[in-house]
Amino acid sequence: MIIAILVLFFTVVLSGFLVKVFPPHNTRWLKIALSFSGAYLFTITIIHLLPDVLQNSTTRSFGVGYWVLGGFFLQLVLELFSHGVEHGHIHHHDHGRIGSMPFLLLGSLFVHSFLEGSILVEYGQPHAGHAHANDSFYLVLLGVGLHHVPAAFALMSVLLSRLENFRKAFLWLLIFAAGSPLGIFFSNVVLPQEAPDGLVYTALTGLVAGNFLHISTTILFETSPDHRFNRTKLVATLFGLALALGSDFI
Repeated sequence: MIIAILVLFFTVVLSGFLVKVFPPHNTRWLKIALSFSGAYLFTITIIHLLPDVLQNSTTRSFGVGYWVLGGFFLQLVLELFSHGVEHGHIHHHDHGRIGSMPFLLLGSLFVHSFLEGSILVEYGQPHAGHAHANDSFYLVLLGVGLHHVPAAFALMSVLLSRLENFRKAFLWLLIFAAGSPLGIFFSNVVLPQEAPDGLVYTALTGLVAGNFLHISTTILFETSPDHRFNRTKLVATLFGLALALGSDFI
């Protein structure tokens, strides 16, 4: 748990400094990173998250499919406030006047990040029916981390355009950085240890699976507008797919 908290927190923190390396208007590398992370997220959702939550649910009354649908459309609502920052959108002119804080944007990203962290539950001694979920812990952790790199860069770019001060923007970025660690803490400490076969954890995993499906498909469609062939993005997408598929043999 501690490793996951540190990895996700510092992934966002370090990614915030990428604005000093890559100018926000140069998004070529960002689109490649998004293609890679989008393919990885989509694949682990299909071959790990969904099978895990269906296998671990002890009763059909939990309605896993409804939670997945809920997560898909919840992300649609969150993007009304985040303007797509979580999948690399940087629209400086859409976020209000200079010097003001985009609180709705930060709030929606915090909720998004908290939910992602909430499904990272690690068990020292996997028991019947839960071993597969335990094996998926680091695969999902990697997916969330990869997803947070372009998201943190996009958010930092927007904050800088509003606040025009790196230190102030960085301090606000820490709210996003704290989202997933707090989600991890919530599921591992606040929720009971029988969470993987309970309603709350099933609901959270279903919501995040739907969330991932929305984000990953949006990324994959947006990185190939008008279905134009782009060799670099195609290669990045295939690498993301291969990494996720290869995880089954590690």
